[in-house]
Parts: sequence; structure tokens; C-alpha cells
Amino acid sequence: MVKKYLVDLTLILVAVIWALNFSVVKTALSEFDPYSFNALRYVLAAALLYVAARSKGFTLKVEKEHFWKILGIGLVGNLVYQLFFIIGLNYTYSANAAVMLGTIPIWVALLSHIFIDEKLTLFKSIGIGLAFIGVILIISGGNSPISFSSNYFIGDIITILAAITWAVYTILSKKYLKIYNSLQYSALMSVIGLVGLMIIGLPSLVKLDFTSVSIAGYGGLLYSGFLSVGVAYIIWNNGIAKIGTVRTAAYQNLVPVLGLFFGVFILDEALTILQYIGSLFVIAGIILARFRFLISK
Repeated sequence: MVKKYLVDLTLILVAVIWALNFSVVKTALSEFDPYSFNALRYVLAAALLYVAARSKGFTLKVEKEHFWKILGIGLVGNLVYQLFFIIGLNYTYSANAAVMLGTIPIWVALLSHIFIDEKLTLFKSIGIGLAFIGVILIISGGNSPISFSSNYFIGDIITILAAITWAVYTILSKKYLKIYNSLQYSALMSVIGLVGLMIIGLPSLVKLDFTSVSIAGYGGLLYSGFLSVGVAYIIWNNGIAKIGTVRTAAYQNLVPVLGLFFGVFILDEALTILQYIGSLFVIAGIILARFRFLISK
């Protein structure tokens, strides 16, 4: 029985890792700048994934006709997404970011409907509508008025862009995860991300005072690099390969619930009533969008 649902159980673990990662990274960013942090955690993640792939006999070589497309996918999921994620989280509450990124299954469903002919059902359509209402409430319901000069507003918008970017990455990856082993693919993606993030983060790394970072700060770096990117990416891509894009993305539903909990109770983040209501709308929308899938299983 456990073996039958092993992939599902590991995806639940990923949801917990990613939900806690919002609070961990938010804390670490009080000691690191976003660009240095992203570059350093990808050094750890890429090293772990590369060693794991090599230990199983895989290389980073790909077919010539796949090279440019895989490079593009890698830049989308491991450079653009990571920049949006870290910058957005730096400017907004970790609880807000968790809920915003929880919309990933919604974006997967919507983009699949548009680009890969996976049509929206009534439940999905209503769910998407509820989620969008929730996002608007979260963005507009803060203590500060909506303004492009407001850090929280900017952070929320950037985090939504991160969610859309990860949805695109998930959809584009499905084809190549049928060709390449998920571990090999994860290692390749992380190396592509590492190169890009190191180039962008190098000026900040040169200025970073490593001696001023606490043990807790380095602990956050290790957690985010090894677990949230390294281990979690292996499990996520394996899930896409084994049980498909939509079913894998459904486990993202747990992230906003747990992330909201961790942000409020671990970091003592103060959200407004409207933002709590918005979070409930988003979570309800995500669940409703997956309702037919859930009851069919």
C-alpha cells in the first residue's frame, strides 16, 4: 500500500518543505541580500543534484535537437522563477507569498487550456474565478494603500509572476521528462540556473560580509539549498514523470495552507481581515479547481 502511494507521499513532503521554506528564507533575508542568497543556495542545490545524478550513472548531456529548448526551459524555471520568487518574498509577507504561489495549479490549468488543449471544466473555471478574487483581496487588503511605491504591493505582484513562471516551467518540462530521467533533468536544470544566478549575484557576493551571517542564517541557506531546491526538485520532477503534470501540481494545494500557518505563527506576521478572507478564497478556488480530479481518485 505504501509503495503504491510512495510518489504521492513524497509530494506531500515537498509541500511541507516548500511551505516552511517561505518562513526560513524570509528570516535568512534579514542577513543576506536576495541575489547573494539565491546564488549561494543554488551552489548547494546544483552540487547535490549533480552528485546524485552522477552516482546513478547519468550525465548532463542532451540530444542536440533538444539543447536550446531545454536551455530555455532551464532559464525559465531556474533563473527567472528564482529571481521572481526571492525578490517577491523579500518585499512581501511570507504568508502572502505562500498563498500567491499556491495559485500555481490554477495557472497550470489555465495555461494548459490555452496551449495544450486540456480544456477547463466548470469546477476549474469557478475555482480560477475564486482564486483571482482572493488574490485581489490579498493585494488590496493590506494595511498600506495600493501603490507602486509600496513594497508589499510590489512583492505580491512579483510573486504572482513567479507562480505563472513556475506553471510554464511545469508544463514545458512534461515532454522532456518522458525522454530524460527525472534526476538527470533536475541536475541539468539546476546547473543552468546556477550559471545564470551566479552571473547576476556575483556583484552582491563580492560585497557580502560572510562573517556577519549568523549560524541561523547559514542554516536557512542550507535548508533552502539542499532541501527546498535540491531534494524537492528531484521529487517534483519525478512526480511529473510518474503521475503527470496535473496530479503533481495538485499537491501544491497544501503549500498555501501550510505556508500561511507558518508565516503567521512562526514569524508572527500580521495580516488584515481582508487578506485572511482573500487567502481563504484562493485556497477554496484551488481545491474547487481540482475537485473533480480529487473525487475521481
